[in-house]
Amino acid sequence: MRQKAGGSSLGEEMLTPVGSKRVKQGWSWERALCGVIPPMISPLAASGEPDEAAIRKLVKHILGGGCSGLFILGGCGEGAWLIAKQRAAVIQATVQAVAGRAPVLVGIMLPATGPATEAARQAADEGADALVIGSPYYYPVDSAIQERHVEAILKAVSRPALLYNIPQSTHHPILPATVARLARSERVLGIKDSAGNFEVFQQYLAVKQMRAAFRVLQGDESLAAASLMQGADGLVPGMSNFVPRLFVSLHQAAKKGDAATCADLQRQITDLTTLHGHGHWLPALKAACALVGLGNGRPSPPLSPASDEHRRAIAAILRRHRVLSGQRSPRPR
Repeated sequence: MRQKAGGSSLGEEMLTPVGSKRVKQGWSWERALCGVIPPMISPLAASGEPDEAAIRKLVKHILGGGCSGLFILGGCGEGAWLIAKQRAAVIQATVQAVAGRAPVLVGIMLPATGPATEAARQAADEGADALVIGSPYYYPVDSAIQERHVEAILKAVSRPALLYNIPQSTHHPILPATVARLARSERVLGIKDSAGNFEVFQQYLAVKQMRAAFRVLQGDESLAAASLMQGADGLVPGMSNFVPRLFVSLHQAAKKGDAATCADLQRQITDLTTLHGHGHWLPALKAACALVGLGNGRPSPPLSPASDEHRRAIAAILRRHRVLSGQRSPRPR
């Protein structure tokens, strides 16, 4: 089990035990959340268990691409659909592979405070550096309920948290006013927004006027360049699982104020997102990863792997962008 990393100081570096070794944590929250933090897929073996070898390869690919952190067990990571044993295995394998080089943020995307708190304690015990907390769902909830949910989880564990607005999955948006109230706590590091509503996203950015250290991250790939040029701190894009350098290059261009390069890279990203239209978006994303040798494309049930027809269409898109050469990847076993 890994002890708390990150502490109360955003710039703190510390020794962190990983396995039998102690490694120096070479990152700070101040820097880590100003970059690209992929929402990592959860590679699964034929048995349904997390594929540890594939996780190690994926972590190497992502960090080698210049990303500043990892967000696991979110939507791309199927966190709400995996059982506790699977979630623990994903966290363990990722923490071991990262070895203190970057923060590991763990999604707590469960429908109520009880199961979410249980998952948060598990994530902390397995070495999570921070939690990613969305709105409760299934029953209708309002802002007061959302605030109690986040506060209860933070009270149960010592880790900081990133808020996550994804109403297409939770059916309940986290309003900017709610975010502003929660942002009064330094343990709330920022927010990832995947709603695709740019007007609301800009209102999240306004929270930074109250607290400059609050990080605002864009998860909608179609709004990546525009968000960065408007002052977003970073990106959490699903396709950065297999093309991390593309998004890192966009982030770097935006920091330089290079609007022409940002526009060109956004056109590439927007065209790549068409792969999500070939079947369900999640098997499509996992198929794209498999085609470049990252996992086997198997999603958790009741989803099925992308069909041969969809894989061929996805492969054509990847070849168009020179992400994939002429080789073929094996079908999920």
